[in-house]
Amino acid sequence: MVDRIEAGLGAEVAIGEAPERPLDPFEMLAPAGLASQRSGTLPGHPAGRRRFESPFTPSSYPVLRILRRGCQRPYGSHWCFSTGERARRAREPATVADTVREVDATGDRVQRVRAIRLHDTRTGSVVPLEPREPGRVGIYACGPTVYGRIHVGNARPYVVFMVLRRFLAAEGYEPTLVINITDINDKIYDAAAAEGRDSAELAREMTARYVEDTDRLGLGRPDAEPLASETIGPIEDLIGALVDSDHAYEAEGDVYFRVRSYPRYGELSHRRVEDMDQGEGGEGAQRKEDPLDFALWKAHKPEEDTAWDSPWGRGRPGWHIECSAMAEALLGLDFEVHGGGSDLVFPHHENEAAQTRAARAEPLARIWMHNGMVQQEGEKMAKSVGNIFLLHVALDEYGRDAVVMYLLGGHYRQPLAFSAARLEEAAARVDRIREAGRRLRTGASPSDMAPLRDRFFDALADDFNTAEALAAAFEWVREANRRETVGRDDLDAMLDVLGLANLLQEEAEGAPDEVRSLAEQRQRARADRDFAAADRLRDEIAAQGWEVRDVAGGFELLPR
Repeated sequence: MVDRIEAGLGAEVAIGEAPERPLDPFEMLAPAGLASQRSGTLPGHPAGRRRFESPFTPSSYPVLRILRRGCQRPYGSHWCFSTGERARRAREPATVADTVREVDATGDRVQRVRAIRLHDTRTGSVVPLEPREPGRVGIYACGPTVYGRIHVGNARPYVVFMVLRRFLAAEGYEPTLVINITDINDKIYDAAAAEGRDSAELAREMTARYVEDTDRLGLGRPDAEPLASETIGPIEDLIGALVDSDHAYEAEGDVYFRVRSYPRYGELSHRRVEDMDQGEGGEGAQRKEDPLDFALWKAHKPEEDTAWDSPWGRGRPGWHIECSAMAEALLGLDFEVHGGGSDLVFPHHENEAAQTRAARAEPLARIWMHNGMVQQEGEKMAKSVGNIFLLHVALDEYGRDAVVMYLLGGHYRQPLAFSAARLEEAAARVDRIREAGRRLRTGASPSDMAPLRDRFFDALADDFNTAEALAAAFEWVREANRRETVGRDDLDAMLDVLGLANLLQEEAEGAPDEVRSLAEQRQRARADRDFAAADRLRDEIAAQGWEVRDVAGGFELLPR
């Protein structure tokens, strides 16, 4: 990213590295040949139309992106323009001169565009984010299997990908985040049987608890949260395509993927086929052609209380095919980012990648992005290990702000050690920001502190380094504490991306008694595990213009 430059028409133009792809109305590129001249036309621009004129001499392809005044969508996005305007822009790619004059005449602002890079597990390298459609980014992250309350380790991918979505939106992209819910799984059948319950009922209850617990993180909801049980049609279609192409076979009501029919198998996890174990134990071993093959469809068993009709008989889907079908149904193929915990690389994501490409002859996703595990005493936090710390308990004991700060405190790709001391440290960092916020004034921040703001956003653009971004934010706080009066706008922008802008808001002492009473009732309802009542009371508080946040030892009320 380079420094800002003046365009000579009273408008500030920001430039940065350009992606290597064709010109689009969404992103306007100055031609490389202008390094030694002051005017020209953009590639693809009709001859004889207005030419590029500017007092600066770009040495590379600078990228410009316009956001119209009052519009939060990127320039060229159809939400911001009338049908006629969209048609004109499609016919006539804008020149840089058009861009500058529009900014000067209408007050539109130019947002600089950072080159965003993310680590791709398949290639083992940090690669540029290159959207299929300019400005739009599809993200699919594997969500929970709902057989119990989620723990802090489950919350890490939720926070990572929700905050990634917030960052992309702040950069002017239009992200679509899908986080699925696996409500058909062996673990659910086992847990329900142990409790003497209906498996679908258990899944519905745990889904509701998952939504409630993650709601308390205060980061919003994903754009879509599909259920496996509601995606049976697309799942059957994908399996059918694999059977038709001989990448899968039916055996006594089961359907299995032929691993050796797909030569690229193992390219995601970087494993040799001979060293792989699908983790299915002895299940179906006598029906498989090869022990490496994995189940796409499982014939109904008497002890399982849910099943669906299919071309191969009554049964239910395997785990891996569920995510491939849900991702394709909502985001299409070759979407931008597929994410999840690093424990899913093999076999889950390896199998997703293989079965989709075998069936469709296209990749499922461009970038495979994996977060490290939350570890307790050196082991992955997991129900199977028995070392879990439930998310709702952490939220009750330490508060939402401290939990989010903790989960963002390390680089997403690295393991994150869990302990009470780590959460207390995160709570202390939260208090430092709150205390600094009390001394800030409303308004613009000093221009000489802007490099710290830029360092924050550049860190997020460089493989989503939240640890480095937070370091820049705390350096900004330290510098602000050395000065008399400092405007808060830059810090507010940084914290907003992380979902922590509320730290700069003081709890209103004057919250009406009625609102406080509702908040106290909600706290009692939560203690009694009456979550329906707690949700209703939260909505009543919101209807009166207040937001209730859970903090260590109680709650806080913030004006909406």
